[in-house]
Amino acid sequence: MSHEPPQNGTDPGQPGSEGWAPRDPSTAAATPRPPRPDGAHDGKGRKKRSKRPKRTGWRRAVPTWRMTLAGFLFLALVLVGGFIAGYQLVDIPAANASATAQSNVYLYEDGTVIARDGEINRENIPLRKISRTIQHAVLAAEDRDFYSEDAIDIKATLRAGWNTATGKGRQGGSTITQQYVKNYYLGQEQTLVRKAKELFISIKLDREQSKDEILEGYLNTSYFGRNAYGIQAAAHAYYGKDVDRLDAGEGAYLASLLNAPSSYDVVAHPENKAAALARWDYVLDGMVKQHWLTPADRAAMTFPVPGKVKPATALSGQRGYIVQAVNDYLAANRIIGENTLATGGYRITTTLQKKKQHALVEAVKDNVLAKTSKDREADHNVRAGGASIDPATGHVVALYGGIDYTKQYVNNATRRDYQVGSTFKPIVLAAALANGSTTQKGRAITPNTRYDGTNERTVRSATGSTGYSPANEDDVDYGSITVREATDKSVNAVYAQMAQDVGPDEVKDTAVALGIPRDTPDLTASPSIALGPATASAVEMASAYATLADHGKQRPYSLVAKISKNGDSLPLPARTTRRAISREAADTTTSVLRSVVDGGTGTAAQGAGRPAAGKTGTAEEDKAAWFAGFTPDLATVIAVMGQDPETGVQKPLYGALGLARMNGGGAPAQTWAAYTRAALEGTPVRDFDLEADEGPEEPDPDESAGEEDTEEDTEDTEETRDTEDTRDTEKSPRPRASRETRESGEEQDGTRTTTENSAAPRAPRTATPADAAAPAPRREAAGRGPGSHENAGGEPRTPEDNRPGGDRNHHAEEHDGRPEADEGHGPGEPAPLAPGRT
Repeated sequence: MSHEPPQNGTDPGQPGSEGWAPRDPSTAAATPRPPRPDGAHDGKGRKKRSKRPKRTGWRRAVPTWRMTLAGFLFLALVLVGGFIAGYQLVDIPAANASATAQSNVYLYEDGTVIARDGEINRENIPLRKISRTIQHAVLAAEDRDFYSEDAIDIKATLRAGWNTATGKGRQGGSTITQQYVKNYYLGQEQTLVRKAKELFISIKLDREQSKDEILEGYLNTSYFGRNAYGIQAAAHAYYGKDVDRLDAGEGAYLASLLNAPSSYDVVAHPENKAAALARWDYVLDGMVKQHWLTPADRAAMTFPVPGKVKPATALSGQRGYIVQAVNDYLAANRIIGENTLATGGYRITTTLQKKKQHALVEAVKDNVLAKTSKDREADHNVRAGGASIDPATGHVVALYGGIDYTKQYVNNATRRDYQVGSTFKPIVLAAALANGSTTQKGRAITPNTRYDGTNERTVRSATGSTGYSPANEDDVDYGSITVREATDKSVNAVYAQMAQDVGPDEVKDTAVALGIPRDTPDLTASPSIALGPATASAVEMASAYATLADHGKQRPYSLVAKISKNGDSLPLPARTTRRAISREAADTTTSVLRSVVDGGTGTAAQGAGRPAAGKTGTAEEDKAAWFAGFTPDLATVIAVMGQDPETGVQKPLYGALGLARMNGGGAPAQTWAAYTRAALEGTPVRDFDLEADEGPEEPDPDESAGEEDTEEDTEDTEETRDTEDTRDTEKSPRPRASRETRESGEEQDGTRTTTENSAAPRAPRTATPADAAAPAPRREAAGRGPGSHENAGGEPRTPEDNRPGGDRNHHAEEHDGRPEADEGHGPGEPAPLAPGRT
């Protein structure tokens, strides 16, 4: 037997003098590493590093710092490489088509050409002919650090690119250099490719051209509205003189236009004057801040109102109004921007139908324009506007903007500065029916609900008087009257109280749901909302009435069916149909409006020869008269307005068309009937398919016991009156509507309004008390606030007898013994300015 010690290369399972490699894995980690099988030894002093534990759970999803660093370096490499490649590959191109822009073509629905928007108006001038004051105004408006900054604004560019990629719409904030590149070399399309090109071209251009050269190019290529390209053309379009003759105020206004060219045109869009003035102030204040204008000179400035528009003759007649309305529609719905559209080459198919468009023009001509006379001063102020919508599609099928676009530039179909008067009352009724509203005494509001129609009756809330006492037309006291009768005769006292009962906020929400824009001027949640102080346009009112015609289904109105350029179609926004109010609420409102045409203030609409529903309306001081109505196939709104042709100030229509008074039941209703008859000629006559709920009939409290309420209400009226100034007892009384005209609205067909499908009456809704009564409004100098006042039969009265009626700021006088049929509830307060007549 050998006495040599065992070697390390022997079987690891055998013991040796050096120890052994244990088989138990639990002890393996504590023992030295076994020798290598080939007898080799590890390096001297070399130790095995412990193995890093594996990442488990959520830690596996978190990148390590090495991965983060590698990703950052890779991204930086890509960006730097992409920038270098882009800078090398993108060259400064030749001027784009905007330098010689094409015309846009506007078509009827059937493809027939309506208009081309004319030739481009541009005159380039060198920068030395543009005063430093005008240059500074533009810099203050668009880029105050232009001369000291780089060619691009990295933050604004990245923000614009992100918003474009994520579909958040257009994003401003570019430098003047970037805007110039976009205007002159590229285009207005909002794409990532265009933004990338804009960035590289701007950097190159800034290296190759001076700041003065870039500013000169910008001022000569920018669009200022009124078909004016460049500041020289704009100076002539707005002020009729060369740019070197403009003062600082005029230059600041032209600079303001760069932000929203046509929208800030205070002549074309008087309703936007406040926004234009705010922008003008911003420009001038910026000039002061940059020390380009002294505070004293700034304080002495007044807004320089631009001159009248001189449209191209190619846009004469209705063509210009249609082009303007379509362009505004495209911009408002973010289909295509105004600057993009101005580059031209677009083919726009509208929703207008040629037959209906011609029918509307002829109807206005025969029933309004033909009745004017050059010898009557009042007729010089007459304006007309109208819009017609197909309820089934929401398509605008006809527009009437005015006598001639080259003579009267403001579009009367889309303007938003005339009170709609009592054409708003059906919205109050629809709100009551849709919300299941109740009177203060808990009775459900239906067409048969009785209200107190006493003239100047104070509107009451659950906590007492609101201090608001609207007058009826001709100060007529109607006493107890049903909602249907109050609608036929357009009784202000009833509808103001009903608006309070429903809740002014609910009335406003219903108006918006039906199609009235929430930002409509004077759409204020107060009891006076019922009498129509809001200044919605004819198109917007037609949209709301189209919702009623389509049984409460609302769809945004549309003016454009298709738009394309170079054969490529542009996407149009999706138009979804939604239910604004229940069918029962819409149909019950329609049932009541049928009575207005059958025997109320709108009997002239019977001339359409079709089943019709509608409502008349007259604005404060007869400044506008409306008729809004519909058949099952067509919803149309006609307005006759008063406006001074020189100053643009709204004027009363007393004496216009040879009439002492202008009301909605006259020329507007007659025009509506003539148009509807011609527009639907050759189509089947359809009757209304209504599912209406008339509600139970209520007894007339004049014929039953009710003395307690009468005494209580009378005492309240006397107490309220004692707190206010009394009316002048020496004033001349206004003539009342004739008995014949008042009674004409009472002849109703009671069997027509409820169909076999009528639903059961609704359970009354619990009234919500107001937190506090609203304060009494300030009395106007004339003794009355503006308001709604249209007699039931359209009987005229002399101008000297006329006073603003409706939303008057007097409290009710003592009754003649008739009880108030109902009182109000819910919050509300009178508007500071009262609305139009009925």
